[in-house]
Amino acid sequence: MPALRYDAFAVTAPGLSPLCAAELRALGMRPTSEDAAGVGFSADPAHLVRANLWLRTASRVLVRLASFKATTFKDLQRLAATVKWADVIQPGQPVTLRVTCRKSKLIHSGAVAQRVGEAIRLATGSAIVKGTAADDDGDEAGDTPPQLIVVRFERDLCTISADSSGALLHRRGYRQAVAKAPIRETLAAGLLLAAGYTGEQPLVDPLCGSGTILIEGALIARRMAPGLNRPFACEAWERVGWSTAAAERGRAKEQMRAAPSSIQGSDRDAGAVAAAIANAERAGVHEEVSVMHQALSAVALPKGGGLLASNPPYGARVGSSGDLRDLYARLGQLLRTRGPQWHLALVSADRQLEHAIGLPLEVRVRTSNGGIPVHFVVGAAPEHGSMAPRDAAEAHAAG
Repeated sequence: MPALRYDAFAVTAPGLSPLCAAELRALGMRPTSEDAAGVGFSADPAHLVRANLWLRTASRVLVRLASFKATTFKDLQRLAATVKWADVIQPGQPVTLRVTCRKSKLIHSGAVAQRVGEAIRLATGSAIVKGTAADDDGDEAGDTPPQLIVVRFERDLCTISADSSGALLHRRGYRQAVAKAPIRETLAAGLLLAAGYTGEQPLVDPLCGSGTILIEGALIARRMAPGLNRPFACEAWERVGWSTAAAERGRAKEQMRAAPSSIQGSDRDAGAVAAAIANAERAGVHEEVSVMHQALSAVALPKGGGLLASNPPYGARVGSSGDLRDLYARLGQLLRTRGPQWHLALVSADRQLEHAIGLPLEVRVRTSNGGIPVHFVVGAAPEHGSMAPRDAAEAHAAG
């Protein structure tokens, strides 16, 4: 009997697909497709758990159950009844449907959901279909949400997938305390990966807020799976099971190590510092992460180089653009005067604020944070602090 393989798809935020594809390759899985929505790959049950356990930049991992053409509701009912629902839905389990219809003869998503829900009830006998779900941006339900089934009609082609993740993968379980304008965990990890952070070099966030970038950096440095302390929907699937998940978690724990370099953060808001410390404790990285209550002007960078990574305010959510130019200028000054051999990685939404840093910056990723278009920029301090802010800004604008 051939080994079971899943046709899987890792859903990502816009711009993070290349980073997610690289993660999959590092985990021993070969991406089969890649687009703005995510990365396709083939996985056996162990690889499916591994992807959920280790992917730092994915929002969820879907598994395709069926794909067929349907132009009438009669066709949909007949073909939906052939899906192996029992593979992913247990008796009496709550189920939520998410339906989208584009450029198809069947355009009424509610009617499509009704037919698919009926097929699920008939196949499982006692599954509880609770209705339709919102998109992922609003999906912040509890830790054990219903089994999500995604139904997508595109030009009369119906694709049915089951969510193998459960709660969105950015919900690692540690961030219960938040500061103003927090960055999602998957974006924080993406910023670090886009900057080439491996955990071997020191990491500093001088505007750390609730500590998400520091904690994601510590997880990378410790080679700690981000999903180690949370469950996944596929653990309850008949052909995956708890034993497969337990084995993968055991392998993940064997890879953990102590962080080889310092991870330091600071913030002038005492409440943010308290939140960061509490979150690091919940994540199990409180021994690796040091957080201080201090202003940007007091920050000291360790000698020998490292990465300064941050999600500074950019006007759209906290403060105003005019008031923030001084903050960005002081970030640049910190690197020029105290950070030879240091690199910079920022989440940014304003190119004018970037110019105030006074360093050449390269855009690595374009994405969104909380519905705001942002991009990840990276740069480096001059070796001897010789670049003047005006010259650097002009060079960046010209480039």
